[in-house]
Amino acid sequence: MTESAPLSAPRAVAILLAGGQGARAGFDQPKQMQTLGGKPVLRWSLDAFAAHPAITRGVLVASDAVAAAAGDLPDGWTIAAPGAERQDSVANALAALADQPDETPLLVHDAARPGVEAGVIDRLLTALATADAAIPTLPVPDTLVEHGGGEAGATVDRSALARVQTPQAFRLGTLRRAHAAATANDATDDAQLVRRLGLRVAAVEGDARLHKLTYAADLAILSGLLETEGRMRTAVGMGYDVHRLTAGKPLWIGGIEIAHSHGLEGHSDADVALHALTDAIFGALGEGDIGDHFPPSDPQWRGAASSRFLAFAAERVAARGGRVSHADLTIIAEAPRIGPHRAAMRERIAEILAVSPDRVSVKATTTERLGFAGRREGIAAQAVATLQLPEN
Repeated sequence: MTESAPLSAPRAVAILLAGGQGARAGFDQPKQMQTLGGKPVLRWSLDAFAAHPAITRGVLVASDAVAAAAGDLPDGWTIAAPGAERQDSVANALAALADQPDETPLLVHDAARPGVEAGVIDRLLTALATADAAIPTLPVPDTLVEHGGGEAGATVDRSALARVQTPQAFRLGTLRRAHAAATANDATDDAQLVRRLGLRVAAVEGDARLHKLTYAADLAILSGLLETEGRMRTAVGMGYDVHRLTAGKPLWIGGIEIAHSHGLEGHSDADVALHALTDAIFGALGEGDIGDHFPPSDPQWRGAASSRFLAFAAERVAARGGRVSHADLTIIAEAPRIGPHRAAMRERIAEILAVSPDRVSVKATTTERLGFAGRREGIAAQAVATLQLPEN
């Protein structure tokens, strides 16, 4: 459990650096745009800063493409252009904060470290009350050796060493002076520039979840550290549909055509089973129903295959960073018999949803000759869709 910020904590600002290319990761786009737990890597840090009560303003340093991938910025955030080197990017962000007083607490963070937790921010701001700057650190757990020429050399004493992370905390005026005094563009973090002024940099406890995305394999490590599966929520939706049987039409149910004397009447191919399942998915997403997305008044959907509707619903799930966990479908019909076609329906629905058939259940029942279904006037279907969606 993380601590909450003290009520008396001064309002702080943040700089989020997302201008690097991340060439070592080998991705086809900047690493901060990679998807982690259903959202871009840099969005994790943006959301963490936006949720912290002490942070009221921020600057995202990013190219236009990266900023677009981040989505809407939190209230009070602006964008600054990245520079050729890290120090240049920070300088551009400082210029965007020119109206802020020198005593304002400032956090500088690398977007490649998505695991920002409130507790680290709290510890940094608390330390800043008595120090010129503060950084999160972790002990070095591994044995260290000198290395060269493919051979291990002498062991290095790790007891006096620590791993440095971000975010790092400063008074805005302190960081302004440190950057103004810098004579070389060689600092790998801002605390180095502050130490060159002879100022005190406090070290607070870091967090393993602040692991840095440097190589492609780090995505899997971060997924485990951040428990992205644990940050998913279960959403359940229900759907129901009914169509009248009419002579002389093909009968489509569950994505397959079944030989029968009657077919289902409707604007599209009237696949009652796929319509119910599509509505169930839209319900779990909170995105209305099939009529909102494919209105029967629109002539382009006349005779359309209902598989298109279900595929669209599945795409909406994927666009939210989610997945279909299970689909449970019940078809209510006196005739034709559904049993001989259940396996084919499961396979087809699984294909449309891009899931394994064992995630799809197809059942059938009658109404014991009661009601419209019992009189063979129509066929109904009800469905339940279970989704896993990222927490907002």
